[in-house]
Amino acid sequence: MRKEMIKPFVWGIVVGAIVLLIVIFWAGWVVTKGKAEQVAEQAVVDKLASICVAQFLQDPNKEERLKELKATDSWQRDSYVEKGGWATMPGEDSPDSTVADECAKRLSERVD
Repeated sequence: MRKEMIKPFVWGIVVGAIVLLIVIFWAGWVVTKGKAEQVAEQAVVDKLASICVAQFLQDPNKEERLKELKATDSWQRDSYVEKGGWATMPGEDSPDSTVADECAKRLSERVD
């Protein structure tokens, strides 16, 4: 390789590497640790919220409880679900507030 070709060659590699990094992050081909943890946590909450809704639907007075839930202020619905025990997962001693919040949202959207 001739000496005058080395500098443009190196600059081409540098610019190409920068463009490549921009493209792979923009396209979502690379996921950061924080994003992966966030997605994983949301997946767990989604699954546990489904269990919470199923536990709520096992309540013999579910129609009455659903009316009470819908009558409760939106910012207090997660507390209502926690107090009802539906957000307490099998094998756990206490409810999960994030699960209770998602469960309350899902139950509030029900049309039953």
